[in-house]
Amino acid sequence: MQYDRAALQAEITARTGIDAAMIRRLVHGFYAKVRADPILSPIFAAHIPNARWPAHLERMCAFWSSVALASGEYQGRPMQAHQPLDVQASDFDRWLEVFRATAQDLTPPAAADHFIERAERIAMSLEAGIEAHQSRSLGRIRAFHMPFAPLTPSMKEA
Repeated sequence: MQYDRAALQAEITARTGIDAAMIRRLVHGFYAKVRADPILSPIFAAHIPNARWPAHLERMCAFWSSVALASGEYQGRPMQAHQPLDVQASDFDRWLEVFRATAQDLTPPAAADHFIERAERIAMSLEAGIEAHQSRSLGRIRAFHMPFAPLTPSMKEA
């Protein structure tokens, strides 16, 4: 079966209402809040000078189009961009808090759920990548799901 990007995008848009205009509103609204946030603003300001914000916003629109609509517009490497950052788990928590609020404020419920689910996975992935790259914990205790079968009585005796 061949991958049909247009059909997938049409299905996602039909189910969620997400389109390029909605992504643009979400990205611009979210980053306006980030730039005003006392916790997140210094982190972003240290890495994105004012003159680079317009290009960053366009890049984030392409990123979210790829994430939310499987558009393939984004061609970057987000893990590599985030690995050197000096951040903690609480910074990711704040990022998600602002993202969730923005998505819920600016998009219909089905779209907000779609965006938020992906944002949560992205945050978890970036946290793990930063921890591995920097060989340090960001301060979160993780509960890992172990997909192993429970020990049988004969295994316990061995």
